[in-house]
Amino acid sequence: MKTITVKVPESADEKEVKMQIAGVLFERGILSSGQAAELVGISKREFIESAGEYGVSVFGETAEDLKKLLHEKSGNF
Repeated sequence: MKTITVKVPESADEKEVKMQIAGVLFERGILSSGQAAELVGISKREFIESAGEYGVSVFGETAEDLKKLLHEKSGNF
């Protein structure tokens, strides 16, 4: 993996910044959940459990995807 340096204000919480970056990269499919967790310095389980607090879905489907799926399935009953 590549190493990059990001400068943030002293007042910024390091874990919060790392979670934001890891979350975006995870959602875009650039990092796996394990790689995202490693970036933050936490366990994979902790990343998955706390991802929602940062607006990150670990399921990969959007609300629109789920609505479509439900609509398709409801026709089968």
